[in-house]
Amino acid sequence: MTTTRTQVAIVGAGPSGLLLGQLLHKAGIDAVIVERVSGEYVLGRIRAGILEQVCIDLMDEAGVGARMHKEGLVHDGFEMLFGGQRHRVDLKKYSGGKHVMVYGQTELTHDLMDARAAAGLTTMYEARNAAVHDFDTAKPYVTCEKDGQQHRIDCDFIAGCDGFHGVCRASAPRSAIKEYEKVYPFGWLGLLSDTPPVNYELIYVNSPRGFALCSQRSNTRSRYYLQVPLTDKVEEWSDDAFWQELKLRLDDEAREKIVTGPSIEKSIAPLRSFVTEPMRFGRMFLAGDAAHIVPPTGAKGLNLAATDVKYLFDALVGFYQDKSEAGLDDYSSKALARIWRAERFSWWFTQLMHRFPHDEAITAKFQHAELDYLMHSEAGLTSIAENYVGLPLDFGARRA
Repeated sequence: MTTTRTQVAIVGAGPSGLLLGQLLHKAGIDAVIVERVSGEYVLGRIRAGILEQVCIDLMDEAGVGARMHKEGLVHDGFEMLFGGQRHRVDLKKYSGGKHVMVYGQTELTHDLMDARAAAGLTTMYEARNAAVHDFDTAKPYVTCEKDGQQHRIDCDFIAGCDGFHGVCRASAPRSAIKEYEKVYPFGWLGLLSDTPPVNYELIYVNSPRGFALCSQRSNTRSRYYLQVPLTDKVEEWSDDAFWQELKLRLDDEAREKIVTGPSIEKSIAPLRSFVTEPMRFGRMFLAGDAAHIVPPTGAKGLNLAATDVKYLFDALVGFYQDKSEAGLDDYSSKALARIWRAERFSWWFTQLMHRFPHDEAITAKFQHAELDYLMHSEAGLTSIAENYVGLPLDFGARRA
């Protein structure tokens, strides 16, 4: 067995693990990242593409924001389609001048990978059977197997950035952990295509046939979603069937403008709300999908992970540079306060925009009435806008 010593062992080389690693590197704190799959596999995962300002700022702080600013699309609003009519939510107007940026998670991950490789930092891809040990002591460590050889990584702290199915949360003592979960009775069928977006800004659709979303990754690559039953199989959906169903859920203008084409990727994602409490177990800290999942309706998953990373990074800097454990002690409560607000918004937005099995006819009327109110109310538009762009990091403190 080979033994390595580092300050922070990061389990998981997705966006949260890579972003934390890059920020720590910039601050002079050593970190080793362990990932069970290959880098190519990580890059092959098609995920979110809407970045809040917190995430944008962290990419800049990590020194990897140049391509994002060059290729990302700044959006000052989005559209809501219901009752056959579109209504625009002006994010800039109703959130105090803020916006979001369209920049695919794959591209963001690529930027972080490239920066880590250029700096010669250690990332152990295809590290099998990772396990976390003694995180309830001052001498935690991680073990794994790579290329048939056993490895041990001694560290001061473990950052569990290994996703919903990762080993870190699973290793926390069951008596010390509380998990909250809501599984939704439908999924999102997503299609990625090299076609120009039907609209410059996103269109969220409440339709009698179910929810739809017209999104994008660039000016030449589109991402579309349909609400489908959980029993559907992606193999049952041809490209032609997808485009036909999408058109049935859109308004006349979008139907006329949409450009169809062969899919690059097509998949069905289940929807769930999930939160773990707490997010700290001794010297092991959970971040990102390891600690929480949101339905994608509110575009919060990647952004919440980035906020976790921000809080954890600040706490680790405080420990190493200021010899203070205050940030570490506050990490879980501070992160969870923001997480629950984002979970609430994502749950609410999902309830508002989707058709649920066994809904009575009156439910659609309630949805339409609420949407109509929201789109014609300054308070309603402000609430949507400030939640969509991301609440300020000090939101709770400002109201305490």
